[in-house]
Amino acid sequence: MTTEPFDDIDRRIVLATQEGLPLVPEPYAEVARRVGIDEAELLRRLERMRADGRIRRIGAVPNHYALGYRFNGMTVWDVPDAQARALGRAVGALPFVSHCYLRPRHPPDWPYTLFAMVHGRDRDTALAHVEAIARLLGAADRGHQVLFSSRILKKTGLRLGGGHGA
Repeated sequence: MTTEPFDDIDRRIVLATQEGLPLVPEPYAEVARRVGIDEAELLRRLERMRADGRIRRIGAVPNHYALGYRFNGMTVWDVPDAQARALGRAVGALPFVSHCYLRPRHPPDWPYTLFAMVHGRDRDTALAHVEAIARLLGAADRGHQVLFSSRILKKTGLRLGGGHGA
């Protein structure tokens, strides 16, 4: 992780991409044009900022509700620590899991360490996905819960302002 500040070009790249990539056939070329550099330089700078920790990732953030997936549940699983990484990789590879990660336990109230988000067009489908994960985990599933979304929260990361003070 670096503490290197953004230079003016890096700052312009972040400002040009923080609301999302343009919906055009060549989005990186379009961002490069807006920033005033060539596409190769843009890609080099994005990779450098990702590698040194100034940005974490570049990825799509789908709106599951707009896509018809109304039942979105965070599943939480108590699995043995020694198996958690391997099990997480297997769960994360399932086609109905959008993200999967490990978090610390907080016993005795919160024994869960493996988290996986599932999506379904209806409750029964989402619950079938939970059962599929349980079957995959087998005896390693020492207990689980599913926490369904009750409202949409806007997901955003850090936003830089347009001036040079941020």
